Amino acid sequence: MSTTERPRILVVGGGYVGLYAAKRIMKKMRYGEATVTVVDPRSYMTYQPFLPEVAAGSISPRHVVVPLRRVLPKAEVLTGRVTSIDQDRKVAVVTPLVGEAYELPFDYLVIALGAVSRTFPIPGLAEQGIGMKGVEEGIGLRNHVLEQLDKAESTTDENVRRKALTFVFVGGGFAGAETIGEVEDMARDAAKYYSTIKREDMRFILVDAADKILPEVGPKLGTWGKEHLESRGIEIYLNTSMDSCVDGHVVLKNGLEVDSNTIVWTAGVKPNPVLARYGLPLGPRGHVDAQPTLQVTGTDYIWTAGDNAQVPDVAARKAGVENAWCPPNAQHALRQAKVLGDNVISGMRGFPQAEYSHSNKGAVAGLGLHKGVAMIVMGKTKIKLKGRLAWYMHRGYHGMAMPTWNRKIRVFADWTLAMFLKREVVSLGALETPREEFYEAAKPAPAPAAAAAPAEKAKAS
Repeated sequence: MSTTERPRILVVGGGYVGLYAAKRIMKKMRYGEATVTVVDPRSYMTYQPFLPEVAAGSISPRHVVVPLRRVLPKAEVLTGRVTSIDQDRKVAVVTPLVGEAYELPFDYLVIALGAVSRTFPIPGLAEQGIGMKGVEEGIGLRNHVLEQLDKAESTTDENVRRKALTFVFVGGGFAGAETIGEVEDMARDAAKYYSTIKREDMRFILVDAADKILPEVGPKLGTWGKEHLESRGIEIYLNTSMDSCVDGHVVLKNGLEVDSNTIVWTAGVKPNPVLARYGLPLGPRGHVDAQPTLQVTGTDYIWTAGDNAQVPDVAARKAGVENAWCPPNAQHALRQAKVLGDNVISGMRGFPQAEYSHSNKGAVAGLGLHKGVAMIVMGKTKIKLKGRLAWYMHRGYHGMAMPTWNRKIRVFADWTLAMFLKREVVSLGALETPREEFYEAAKPAPAPAAAAAPAEKAKAS
């Protein structure tokens, strides 16, 4: 970390908002006008809408992450966590991955921590659940599902097979519906290479506490999505929840009980809990309370946006919707980051702040290869698509929203190759414990019993 006398703009979080806000600030500011410092425990940003395709093997995991230091070469990128903020002194406490915590002074602050998985104190969830917030979880889920097929192929024990081939997904929003759609697609393809496993042997279960799935695309497309998934043999249980999953024994509130090695938790998100230690005004659900200018309420040097922010939806309120807030999605995050970056520059130069206002352009969701739903909003007209055309819309929108042309090209290359080559169905589960085989080879071998016998005889004599 370098020291500087220039004003410091501290960006807490290197996700979608943090990355794009920092890029915008550096693009707009004059040479030497300020130092931009980005702090995040990871050295890369993950494009989360592509995680279901990572889990299905449609996109290489490396292509959905953007290295911060490469995209922000003129910024300070610190790998660590901001554990507390002293607003009176304008000092943040940074805890690096290695070493002792230190204080970092700042002049302007951007809070872009995003969200974490929203969990509940369900017995067994912490031990058995798999989330879908990071690329590591996407890779882990793919390897885990394919390992379950290997496990089922290697045994004749029906109980072991049944548990291995039962897959439970909790949460029917975008993350849950897209993930189960992609993973079921992959498992269906993979089963063709196993002599004793058919798709009919597998059981996919989707559970949601609401009365519908995919609420973001509206009731009609949500109903179509539900019927489509059910036509592929996926069981969907609405208005219910999971009571426990100790040792993989899943108990649902509707009375259903199944044994499963795979429990995927996608039941919503919540703001990062560390926000409570920053001394910022928070909304009822833990979001940072922001003004339409994206300034944190009661401050003129702190801005926030994205999943960790409670931002008034100015466009919806003008249309007559009371108490409307911007939903946590990539559509808003990208546009908020640009306005936030411009406002930081304006605030630094003493100019007025601009309000963030964006009308919803719709939503798209992929449910596996060549399958999807899309709702496109054009003024007062809503265009509803389903099937292959919606899937093209899903890939086109998110492909172009992927940060940097480097990653855009790599993602589209993955998709293009997939048109001519069969899907990869190899499991690389050993990635999670890469030293295990070397450890077994390197540890001292026990002395053979036969070699030890003469020494014992000599000692006795």
